Amino acid sequence: MKTLNLLLLIIMVSASSLFGQKKPQYDESKVPDYTLPELLKTSGGKTVTKKKQWEKIRRHEVLALFTNQVYGKTPDRKIPMQFHTQSIDKEALDGKATRKQVRIYFGRDTSRHMDLLIYFPNQVKAPVPVFLGLNFTGNHTIHTDPGILICPKKAGNERGMRVRRWPVEEILARGYGVATAWYGDIQPDLPDTFKEGVHQLFFKPGQRKPAPGEWGAIGAWAWGLSRAMDYLEQDADVNSRQVAVLGHSRLGKTSLWAGAQDTRFAIVISNDSGEGGAAITRRKFGETIKDLNTRFPHWFCGNFKQYSNRENELPVDYHELIALIAPRPVYVASASEDLWADPRGEYLSLYHAGPVYRLYGLEPIIDPEPPGLEKPVSTGIMGYHLRNGKHDILLYDWSNYMDFADKVFRK
Repeated sequence: MKTLNLLLLIIMVSASSLFGQKKPQYDESKVPDYTLPELLKTSGGKTVTKKKQWEKIRRHEVLALFTNQVYGKTPDRKIPMQFHTQSIDKEALDGKATRKQVRIYFGRDTSRHMDLLIYFPNQVKAPVPVFLGLNFTGNHTIHTDPGILICPKKAGNERGMRVRRWPVEEILARGYGVATAWYGDIQPDLPDTFKEGVHQLFFKPGQRKPAPGEWGAIGAWAWGLSRAMDYLEQDADVNSRQVAVLGHSRLGKTSLWAGAQDTRFAIVISNDSGEGGAAITRRKFGETIKDLNTRFPHWFCGNFKQYSNRENELPVDYHELIALIAPRPVYVASASEDLWADPRGEYLSLYHAGPVYRLYGLEPIIDPEPPGLEKPVSTGIMGYHLRNGKHDILLYDWSNYMDFADKVFRK
């Protein structure tokens, strides 16, 4: 069934390329004039001038718009969580780290679970700050460490095949822990697989897919990050007030949505998240809403599909997603060759979220022009860099995230 779904997705993407799919728009001179939704004006037309107005009125309005029109509603119902420690090795990585592997059961039905891999630096006295993010290919692919349990559903993937994306030793040397789980443990990344993921725990009898306003895959992955946070809060080795959530690409969209909903995340980091993540959608540069809904119809809620080729009718834009993270620190990063993700649009979301941070007396990024190649900018509450290269997350990105975390956590 999964193979069939994958083939259908490939056919659908190929067909869209062959039959009238427009080439990406990468010309800045062809970006249309656009007007962003007013961040600090309530639905009733009142201007927001104080943080209390933002917190009590406008923030709830913006969050509701993203919930109902973009990502879908995350279920309110709590399910009982179970944490089972699978292994602990206090001398992992030649004694440099303590490695924990924890299985998080979603509810009493033990068939639904997520395996969390955590490394702590042995040179730092607990509790330690932690970077938390989901991975694409299985926990055993982020490092060559033979002690990492093989992810059963990704057993064919080579151990350590994604080590370049997870510089574990460098993170540990900087005094940070790192925690990750395979996103497929939460929800498969294929259309029509909602019965196989955590959605099934919340479906009504006979339901097979989310209703138009209910969460898609990104919503489920964000929910999974919050469940990982539930565990980290009760682990004595973790400073749960210093957990940074991050993600790359579609998981960058996920980290932003997780951070917008769950204020326990102390820093929120987006790496190359692009359309549906950090990029301004009204710019119509690179990937579009139609591209998302055509290629990945399971990521967003059903209501989002009405905005294909109608970006200006979407009642929000993604500077407002960044603003939902305020007053917590946020970092957005882009890559120079990743025009599909619209680096300039990603930076502009950060810039246009600034007025909400000012309500808190914080210093946002104030330059409307993005910085040059590999010239990171940071105010200590907002950060951005443009890395040289392609769509990826590399040591250069991680180094800047750790520099930013140093400013936030070690004042």
